[in-house]
Amino acid sequence: MVFYFTARSSKGGHTIFMGRDKVENEDLIKYGLPEDIWFHVDKLSSAHVYIRLLKGETIDDIEPETLEDCAQICKANSIQGNKKNNLDIVYTPWANLKKTASMEVGQVGFHSDKEVKKIRVETRINEICNRLNKTKVENYPDLAAEREAYDIECKKERQAIAREQKKQDLAEASERKKNEELRSYKSIMDTDSMESNKELRAKYKSVQDMEDDFM
Repeated sequence: MVFYFTARSSKGGHTIFMGRDKVENEDLIKYGLPEDIWFHVDKLSSAHVYIRLLKGETIDDIEPETLEDCAQICKANSIQGNKKNNLDIVYTPWANLKKTASMEVGQVGFHSDKEVKKIRVETRINEICNRLNKTKVENYPDLAAEREAYDIECKKERQAIAREQKKQDLAEASERKKNEELRSYKSIMDTDSMESNKELRAKYKSVQDMEDDFM
């Protein structure tokens, strides 16, 4: 089971979610999306909380109120952390989560500590937690199928971009060829077919002779 919550966001469409237990956390780790940001109470046991960003957004685009929602729900779902004040919540992109065969169920590390950020939570804010809980939805998603559908959609987008790029490249190549042919034509006209005034004067004794020749 996965729990879903609606986060505060001026843009709308941001969903916070977390697994019911460590087994479901494993699936969330395995089938996460590049837009997912992972949250956890630092150095204490807690729920694995995620927020799914909108396409094109990065971790630095998370608004302060949205970040606070994620931190508060993460703290509230930590047995130890919920009782403590002034604790840190760590968060990082899903792609930075590192899972090895030797790790216990639900345990993760990081590929790069430099990509891990922290937010300090001074105390639990019940107003925020209560508001989030009112938006709570329980579901049994097929995470593997969702990831497969996401990958298929991304592939289609890449193919569409590639087709558009190829179309643009062909148009540019055609334009270059046209310009090259035009420059070549001008060169021929300037150097091979056109006679200079000096050459014309040498060839004809008078304007009348030149006109007679063209007639």
